[in-house]
Amino acid sequence: MPVPEELFATLRRHPDVEAPNLYAVDGADRLILDEAAAALAGAGAGEVVVVGDHYGALTLGAVAGFGASDVRVHQDPLTGELALAANAERAGLAGAYRQCPLGEELLAGARVVLAQLPRSLAALTEIAEVVARYADPSVVVYAGGRDKYLTHAFNDVLATCFADVHATRGRQKSRVLVAAKPTPVPSSFPRHERLAELDLEVVAHGAAFAGATLDIGTRYLLDFLPATDPAACTAVDLGCGTGILAVTLARLRPDVRVVATDQSAAAVASAAATAAANGVADRVTVLRDDVMSTLASDSVDLIVCNPPFHVGAAVHTGAAESMFRAAGRVLRPGGELWTVYNSHLAYRSILRAVIGETEQMGRNPKFTVTRTVARG
Repeated sequence: MPVPEELFATLRRHPDVEAPNLYAVDGADRLILDEAAAALAGAGAGEVVVVGDHYGALTLGAVAGFGASDVRVHQDPLTGELALAANAERAGLAGAYRQCPLGEELLAGARVVLAQLPRSLAALTEIAEVVARYADPSVVVYAGGRDKYLTHAFNDVLATCFADVHATRGRQKSRVLVAAKPTPVPSSFPRHERLAELDLEVVAHGAAFAGATLDIGTRYLLDFLPATDPAACTAVDLGCGTGILAVTLARLRPDVRVVATDQSAAAVASAAATAAANGVADRVTVLRDDVMSTLASDSVDLIVCNPPFHVGAAVHTGAAESMFRAAGRVLRPGGELWTVYNSHLAYRSILRAVIGETEQMGRNPKFTVTRTVARG
């Protein structure tokens, strides 16, 4: 069985974006494992839980370095799940862990929780509430992240669910928050918000992008939905988040069947709940998928998309480019992609190259909306 550093050298991010400045292991992974070393060494089978593992460093490090067994894991992004599975297979550790949804199945009886801190305080709140509610009363949480993203607000969130919260000494620009003595509180998720300007109810789990609010890029793209192809019968909200675009399109075009797809487990759960809350669940199908990999080629008339401009914590266009390439595969000849993006990003040339002719349909001081028609 390899020691963690030997193992770490073999880890890859694939199928997530890979680039020289993007890494499968970071200083927070190493520090979390070091701070939790004594607890991991004393943990029994099924007592270790990992939340938010990026690509497998925490899960496989706990198994290879400390002999943890029957490790339960929850990763919100599907790419993280797929990367962990591939990395575990290469290391011969595929049977050492199992994936679980964020809930009782994941946390029941847990005594040690390793976590990469999410960027969102809402996501951390939902995690903290679930751990405090379902884990063993003796549970200790080791949650780490990069110093530049941590504020005292993270301590405050954990303190709402744990009586003992303290930070470790930093190392390699990373720090770990240790939380113990759970004090369960009523669940505050999913959250509901009525958007009066759209006459729409948004339902959001903690890790869903923008939560129960209306992202300003999405808001701008909404203005253009009436101009999309009126003959479209099938549509996809790619990177759907809470499903605002999918639900609005379904209400605007009652004859259109809409797929709301995202790689985030929290997003697809939120989109399903948003569709149900607005009476269109019968025409909006939610799908957790990595850039429409399970949709057939040349099968969709219309795609709407507000792509991310970052990969994890790094500003990077790789995720958006991957979405555009997928749209080029899935759109039928003559099908349309309507997308909104930060105006400083040079996406029009990419869209032309991988899909087809692209025209600017709108522009304001921050965002550009384009319409791209798939070539035959």
